[in-house]
Amino acid sequence: MLSNILKVILGVLLAMAILVGGSAALAIYFMNRTSINPPKPVFTNDNAAVKAEAAKANPTPTPTTAANTQPKPTPKSVPEQEKPLPPGAYPATVTWPQGLILRSEPGVNAERLGGVGFNAKVVVLESSSDKNWQKIRIESSGKEAWVKAGNTKKVE
Repeated sequence: MLSNILKVILGVLLAMAILVGGSAALAIYFMNRTSINPPKPVFTNDNAAVKAEAAKANPTPTPTTAANTQPKPTPKSVPEQEKPLPPGAYPATVTWPQGLILRSEPGVNAERLGGVGFNAKVVVLESSSDKNWQKIRIESSGKEAWVKAGNTKKVE
């Protein structure tokens, strides 16, 4: 009789330990899965550098077929006609993580012309008289606009 009661108590304690341990393991698993950042989305208006960075971060498997195994000829790149740099201009990259707003004139109330992303290559053409704004040219598109100063880093 005493051994049967002891077996029941031991069985209940063992079942509780298994349930608590399994629940803790499951909770830890889901907490770890939810703490992983999702892949960065790629939009149609992103430039080629952003798309290449996203492709490196999230490689998609491609099925291997006989057509995919043949080396493809690389197209010859056509050198773009770059505008010569005016005196005092220098190449730079955008250092503000959220990117910069492009404006038509140096000022917060000026018309917005678009934006430029983080690490984008630009050319700083000039600074405003109060040194709070910089006129830049985006290398990829050639667009010129004003951005808030201090958000670009000179490239050597």
